[in-house]
Amino acid sequence: MTNRIGIAMMVVVSSVAQTNAVDPPPRVTGVVFAVHGGLGLPREEVSKEQEAELRATLEKALQAGFDELAQTKSTGLDAIETGIRVLEDSPLFNAGKGAVFTNEGRNELDASIMEGKTRRAGAVAGVTVVKNPISAARVVMEKSPHVLLIGRGAEVFATQNGVEIVDPSYFWTLPRWRQIQEQWERSKAQPPTHRKKQSTRESPTTESKHVWGTVGAVALDSAGNLSAGTSTGGTSGKAPGRVGDSPIIGAGTYADNGGCAVSCTGHGEYFIRFAVAHEINALMKYERLAVDKAADRVINHTLKDAGGEGGLIALDVEGSYTAAYNSEALFRGFITRDGRIEVVLFED
Repeated sequence: MTNRIGIAMMVVVSSVAQTNAVDPPPRVTGVVFAVHGGLGLPREEVSKEQEAELRATLEKALQAGFDELAQTKSTGLDAIETGIRVLEDSPLFNAGKGAVFTNEGRNELDASIMEGKTRRAGAVAGVTVVKNPISAARVVMEKSPHVLLIGRGAEVFATQNGVEIVDPSYFWTLPRWRQIQEQWERSKAQPPTHRKKQSTRESPTTESKHVWGTVGAVALDSAGNLSAGTSTGGTSGKAPGRVGDSPIIGAGTYADNGGCAVSCTGHGEYFIRFAVAHEINALMKYERLAVDKAADRVINHTLKDAGGEGGLIALDVEGSYTAAYNSEALFRGFITRDGRIEVVLFED
């Protein structure tokens, strides 16, 4: 890839109803940047206006990451941070501005970032005042000897390193607030024994059907290095202090030039238990599986067989890209070396 990537851009949007999530989408070549916006609802439950909003925001994130890659001194990490910040700044997704509430009515955000050449990584968890957690994750990686900082310590470190801080009220949005209120009401109506058995996985409610999930990105820069990042608000109604897979390197995020870059979304506890992102990378390195085959095996067999729901996007050093999921839909998109954008909301 040259330092100055082509300007022309073609937008192609796939919006046809999904019939079989087990069959993996075909592998795409020539990709340099891709994003996802989490698991989605069936097409019949997403209005045309909502589709248009989703497409526009995903396209904006893709173009922002692509423009970063076009800069002479930029790296895949720059593209990851820039693209994810676009998604974090949108109330559409469960990350940054659109983060869900814990069972105590707070927003606790997580994020991670990793580059594939040296496998440096950084992450934050449980932050409440960091506007863009992906930026905090990056400063942890680049300006500390650590990989993961949590809570107040992460917030102080982010502040000391120039990451933008906001009042917690910044993350309050009406749809997410109504969502947690509905969950509180349902919880009151259930006997205590049933409450303990409830899954930590977020279920869409009436008020949450126009806000979606965890966001992430994968990139291949002009030096041939892979990068990945993920950002989330967790699961609605989660226990205070709960941490899912998004800030856990090897679970929700991984990048290795010898394998692939991966960003995941879904039922975080399962992604942690099965080290999903790292497992896909390992299948590529040691079983020599192609990126699409590795992703499909883990998501639609290993994870699904265990009862875990979720999806991911992945990219290898040749620019081969794939998405895999075992849910209704995975909202995602990619951009190729020549500037062609494709946003996919629903599959054939």
